[in-house]
Amino acid sequence: MIPFLIFAIVLSQGKGAFLLAGYNTMSDSEKEKYNEKALAKFMGKVMYGYCFCLLLWGLNELFETEWLFIVGFILFIGLTIFALVYANTGNRFKK
Repeated sequence: MIPFLIFAIVLSQGKGAFLLAGYNTMSDSEKEKYNEKALAKFMGKVMYGYCFCLLLWGLNELFETEWLFIVGFILFIGLTIFALVYANTGNRFKK
């Protein structure tokens, strides 16, 4: 969880977009079309969500309750679907 949290902190400051898969493989002319800071901040928020899911999974192991794992898993799947749809529709991160 700690690496995810560090990555989330860096991204939420609008930095570290070069670490995002897909963005770092674009050509420079293609990167100029995107708002790098907004994309990084959005992905930082997504990473905070993933950290929360990992926290729930850790608490599941600690307290030996199945429902914490299920809630974390549902949140993980829901967050992933939301992030994919939100980031890839509506040209939200284009300049």
